[in-house]
Amino acid sequence: MVEAVVFDLDETLAVPDRDRETILEDVTAATGTPSISRESYLDAHRQHLTRTTRKPIFAELLAGRETDADAEELAVAYRRTIADSLSPVTGVESLLDDLRNRYSVGLLTNGPVRAQRDKLETLGWECTFDAALVTGELEAGKPDPRAFDAILSELAVDAGNAVYVGDDVEADIAGATNAGMDAIQVLKPDGPAPDDRAADHLAQDSIAAELPGVLATLE
Repeated sequence: MVEAVVFDLDETLAVPDRDRETILEDVTAATGTPSISRESYLDAHRQHLTRTTRKPIFAELLAGRETDADAEELAVAYRRTIADSLSPVTGVESLLDDLRNRYSVGLLTNGPVRAQRDKLETLGWECTFDAALVTGELEAGKPDPRAFDAILSELAVDAGNAVYVGDDVEADIAGATNAGMDAIQVLKPDGPAPDDRAADHLAQDSIAAELPGVLATLE
């Protein structure tokens, strides 16, 4: 029986108004920072999932480069730009309200505390979930089972009675299923193909309309 539904944040419930590679290019140009590739940023981000801010991420990316750019200034500029660019996926705010009438609803999002909490504040979602955890507050990030165990503990639900909804194949789908949860994969444009570990797959723009029906099939 499904008692709880837990969501990823970025690219699952909220999307930026332009691709993140462009946002990173805009921020580095505005701060006079040498170009940073999206791939190198993601590699550094994965190494700092339990941090308070993105400063260590950018410090790693700037190390050894001839630049006067400041990692903290860059982290603040990137955080503000990302947060300002985000909008909810169509219909998800009503979806979350409706789901809370039937299930416990949680959020588990990878990233530094300041960055992810700022997104929730900007979206006005501080009280949207029964429990919301950022991996920067935890001892491990997704796909580590400890991250999923933490949100399950906050919601007081067993893994077998919870469903995780996210877009990232390794962090979300592999992580949730390895933790004993069912997972629903969100398929974003130009994103990964459907993964057979997921119990079901939904297009990003159809989450609000189709997720309740999918959850009903898992009960």
